[in-house]
Amino acid sequence: MRLIMNEADHDRVTAAVAEAEKATDGEIVTIVARRSDAYHDAGLHWAIGAVFLALSAAAAFPLHFRRLCSGLLQSWEHEVEDWKLLTVLLSLLILKFLIVRYALAWMPLRMALTPKATKARRVRRRAITLFRAVAQGRTRGRTGVLIYLSLDEHRAELVADAAINEKVAPEIWGEAMAALIDGVRAGRAAEGMAEAVRQVGSVLAEYFPATGDNPNELPDRLIEL
Repeated sequence: MRLIMNEADHDRVTAAVAEAEKATDGEIVTIVARRSDAYHDAGLHWAIGAVFLALSAAAAFPLHFRRLCSGLLQSWEHEVEDWKLLTVLLSLLILKFLIVRYALAWMPLRMALTPKATKARRVRRRAITLFRAVAQGRTRGRTGVLIYLSLDEHRAELVADAAINEKVAPEIWGEAMAALIDGVRAGRAAEGMAEAVRQVGSVLAEYFPATGDNPNELPDRLIEL
């Protein structure tokens, strides 16, 4: 399977996690994904919107539509029968739907036309799902933290167990995520994630310093999805 990040980047993030966890009993999990959702519904919504737009145009300008039908049917009659108008309209709507639907099968276009709010919700939802699967309640002191990066959406999320989250202001987590996003924008995603790990590690070390008897409960390696 082709890696999203190369082996050197994996080693950099893994080393950052291992180093950060030396000073704390807390655990840090790092996950990177190409995208958090296929957004098939976004393509479908655009295709349906295109159909309604075409239908609205035909209703708003019936004379122009009748002339279009007359030209398509090569009709020399003064009036085109209603059944022919409806048949042409149905055919055009189906054609428009298929064109838009299959154009949006191209992922870069689909991602570009998906609203930012939708992408933000999908990334957050997947981050929480992954946290519940790999980190929540799996540490002795309930001090697991997940750093999740979704590349195509250009978004990162941090999810933490209640034991640490209730002690830390959102702005502190925001600074770590800002460091990660800055690295991604500069084309150095692994460095950004490593810096976010170091900042999260510093927070964990402040509230849950290493006691020497807490095992390494979660993987240090960068996980790719």
